[in-house]
Amino acid sequence: MTQASSTDPYDLLIVGSGAAGGLMAATAAAAGKRVLILEAGPAAASHHLVSSQKWARRHKWSGTAVEEEGNLKIGHGFNAGWGTGGTAKHHYAVWPRLHEEDFKTKSLYDQGLDWPLEYGDLRPYYDRVQDEVGMSGDASAEIWRPPGANYPMPPVAVFAQGKAIQKGFEALDMNVAPIPVAVNSRPYKGRMACIYDGWCDAGCPIGALANPLVTYLSWAREDGAELRNDAVVTRVLHDSRGRKATGVIYRDANGEEHTAHGNIVVLAAFTVQNARLLLASASDKHPKGLSNSNDHVGRYLMTHPSNSVYGLFPEETMPYMGLTGGQLMCHDRYKERGKGDAYGAYQWLIANALKPNDLLGIANTRPDIYGPALEGFMRDAGERMGNMVFVGEDISLSENRIVLSSKRDQNGVPLPRAIHNITAPTEAMCNNAVAEGLAIFEAAGVKEPWQGPRFGMHILGGTIMGDEPETSVTDSYGRCHELDNLYVTGAGLFPTSGAVNPTFTINALTLRTAEHILNAHA
Repeated sequence: MTQASSTDPYDLLIVGSGAAGGLMAATAAAAGKRVLILEAGPAAASHHLVSSQKWARRHKWSGTAVEEEGNLKIGHGFNAGWGTGGTAKHHYAVWPRLHEEDFKTKSLYDQGLDWPLEYGDLRPYYDRVQDEVGMSGDASAEIWRPPGANYPMPPVAVFAQGKAIQKGFEALDMNVAPIPVAVNSRPYKGRMACIYDGWCDAGCPIGALANPLVTYLSWAREDGAELRNDAVVTRVLHDSRGRKATGVIYRDANGEEHTAHGNIVVLAAFTVQNARLLLASASDKHPKGLSNSNDHVGRYLMTHPSNSVYGLFPEETMPYMGLTGGQLMCHDRYKERGKGDAYGAYQWLIANALKPNDLLGIANTRPDIYGPALEGFMRDAGERMGNMVFVGEDISLSENRIVLSSKRDQNGVPLPRAIHNITAPTEAMCNNAVAEGLAIFEAAGVKEPWQGPRFGMHILGGTIMGDEPETSVTDSYGRCHELDNLYVTGAGLFPTSGAVNPTFTINALTLRTAEHILNAHA
């Protein structure tokens, strides 16, 4: 193969090095394509991951500020990642599949939107991804799981906390299953097994958790993909007709401006940043922003409404052991979307590993306890505390959206403004879930369970896929309707949120798109 010069366009120019960017790069590089990845954040490797609450913050978003408003803010600062590996560097690797009905909520429930594809279209990609990176679980115990291959590894361990909470579910005739996670329960493809120290939120320095540093991004670089860190993309460029993307403009760590060219441009940054970049790249041919003549870029912004439930159990629970994502899972209420005034599926993630303080810590669950009383509470909680979190479905609404602010960052690019509100049916679903969680803990022997504040978990939508160019931003492969070679990846493509963690579906969608690109642009 002839060596390309440094001024030749790359076959694939990818913005972002997270779950989607790493997988896209790995697939293209393995096929012999010349690939460049531009990552806004600093370089990172597994040895940079330190099991410390203070160090965990370094992996959260540190880029341009996001203005947020609404009755349920999306929590960009916590949900987004920073540096090599993106958000998936510090994700908890909880990987359930979307349910079959999640793809057609408009048709089935007259809520939200239908996807331009069905579960069957993604099933083979779910199966391939879980084998490639490694997943642990028990498919037969997940009585709610859609069809698919068995997990390549047995489930992760269940410790005292999980067993204590499980008693409450059983007392109410509810089912639990081992949580499906992209974490090694035994050595897998040269990577170590989990040691269950509960530090997933700070990353996984031993490589047991499948983050991009030890899976697709690593493989992409081994096959020749180039990664440039501290490369903040400010604009996507296009040809004179406005039909093809030609590259991007980015600034390096010194503030110097550069242009990178690509035959195919893939936006694989985080949800909000992809939409912001399309809007900020407005031109004479695309005065409202790229692929936005229909005013749909930024619309249908979603998050998963969530609450944690806590309690002190009669028995020792060892709450510091296990995975940050949990030990068990329950989807018993997933199909009960339209009960009374409530709408929305939800899942329970059970027995999340806890640390003493910081955002996810024990101390912050009871801000009403302070002074000398806090010492006694922390002593008891460190031995006997339990917790679980419900993850709820958000209704995709066009008025929830990402727009550009009147304020600009240091590069002169408008800040993104994220507007997100939930409506009465979602509010009722959240209240029902919390009431159920408190009842489960009481059934497990907790005398005075309590709930934490509602928060947004994950960020989705804003660049939704669809069959009709008039009502969506991309097609089912993430190709922008208005630019033939500009693709968008990630959870921003989701027309609806479902009620499961999105990273597994992001991987499946990206693998499908990567193969399409290789075939369509051969």
